[in-house]
Amino acid sequence: MSNGSWPGSNWCPDLAEILTILRDAAIESAELVPSGSNYVFAVRLNAGEAGKGLGIYKPRRGEAPLWDYPNGDLYKREAAAYVVCEAVGWSFVPPTVIRDGPHGVGTVQLYIEHDPRQTFFSLRDQRSWDMQRMAAYDAAVNNGDRKGGHCLLGVDGRIWGIDHGLTFHSENKLRTVIWDYAGDPIPEPFLADLRRLAALLESGSDLREQLRELLTPQEIGAFRQRIERLLSGGRFPTAGYRRSVPWPPV
Repeated sequence: MSNGSWPGSNWCPDLAEILTILRDAAIESAELVPSGSNYVFAVRLNAGEAGKGLGIYKPRRGEAPLWDYPNGDLYKREAAAYVVCEAVGWSFVPPTVIRDGPHGVGTVQLYIEHDPRQTFFSLRDQRSWDMQRMAAYDAAVNNGDRKGGHCLLGVDGRIWGIDHGLTFHSENKLRTVIWDYAGDPIPEPFLADLRRLAALLESGSDLREQLRELLTPQEIGAFRQRIERLLSGGRFPTAGYRRSVPWPPV
């Protein structure tokens, strides 16, 4: 997997190197980023001879309580969202690790250099394949907060998806702006990927072991059932309840 240059340098590390740096590099500074109700920090990472880069740090301590999600585990859901996206081979969630930081344990995610003017609403027509893939992913992980601004156009030309703290609920919480394909057939390549993902969940795979550390058995079971429903029906879900679009939509 190629992730482009490390932010702030001309170095092009591979995925393993990126994950190591996110996990182990010294955090030199942490600047609060206005981001809704939770505390989010832009952090500068000192990777030694490799130079300095940027990450997004979301500490557990900065999570606002929610009535419908357990307190203090959104960072684990962020990590699980990355693990699943890699396992299915779609790789549009930026590399994400759990580590300690200046405000305690949380996630640190690779900062994606992107065009801030672009959102789902400006990208959906010319990047339909990417958006269909993201819609299939959101249906599988039960994304409760897919805003238009959570779809990024990176300077590398790739579509990235961010902010996955509201995922993997055992009840239906799908809230998204990507309803363009509701009821349409899911493209066969995506179904093939989901079949492979389902097989990994059934086996004693590394994926299953990783998810056991991040989600409850009930949430993992519900995740498996959602994948099975997508494979059985072969179509994108339709909005099942009135709160099907997040607010604000961007």
